[in-house]
Amino acid sequence: MTSPPVGSLLRDWRQRRRLSQLDLSNEAGVSARHLSFVETGRSQPSREMVLHLAESLEVPLRARNELLVAAGFAPLYGRRGLDAPDMAAVRRAIDTVLAAYEPFPAVVVDRGWHLVAGNRGVPLLTDGADPRLLEPPVNVLRLSLHPDGMAPRIRNLAQWRAHVLHRLAREARLSGDPALAALHRELSLLPGGTDPRPPDGIAVPLRIRAGDGELSFLSTVTTFGTAVDLTAAEVSVEAFLPADEATADAVRAAR
Repeated sequence: MTSPPVGSLLRDWRQRRRLSQLDLSNEAGVSARHLSFVETGRSQPSREMVLHLAESLEVPLRARNELLVAAGFAPLYGRRGLDAPDMAAVRRAIDTVLAAYEPFPAVVVDRGWHLVAGNRGVPLLTDGADPRLLEPPVNVLRLSLHPDGMAPRIRNLAQWRAHVLHRLAREARLSGDPALAALHRELSLLPGGTDPRPPDGIAVPLRIRAGDGELSFLSTVTTFGTAVDLTAAEVSVEAFLPADEATADAVRAAR
């Protein structure tokens, strides 16, 4: 299939960011006239201009490679597997972060929300889930909202669903990733409802039944902020930290 011209792709990214040509020209320090010529194909951008506009538009690294190829240049950003020898530092960093969060659950996910790794606290969340949902590749969002997954144990399911679906919709829009858009459509059809009301506290908690009690967690996300490799740029660590002292005490006691 023929790739769309680079000008069309840049226009799509500008519109996705809800910027006018004037907005982008001011942000990037490029004349609006030249930007218009690039978008319409009247001017062919240099490699440096493609990267400069992509940076101004906060285009993900994978899509920056697509822009470069569409403009007739070689991709810039490589993609190594986590088991590659020169990714050893990344693996060590991930292992260190996962271990540091124990006994509280933490997972590593890729750009599609597939489980890459997890620490010893993860079974606190996945206990009772259908084993089929735990077979690789595990999609952690599907696992959390599926009626055969974690959903029956989530006490504030409608609130948690609203949070997850809003977050996923935003990621799909900002990244332009059709796989994320498809995942959002799939998960939107699962039962459970949504509660769009803002939480009473500072963030939406994950309140999950545990035995006769309840555990309440707040999630945090860690990413490699300076990554120039697709794998490193697209993985993130999501940790679930206790939202109250009762949860902290219960998790430590069960360790």
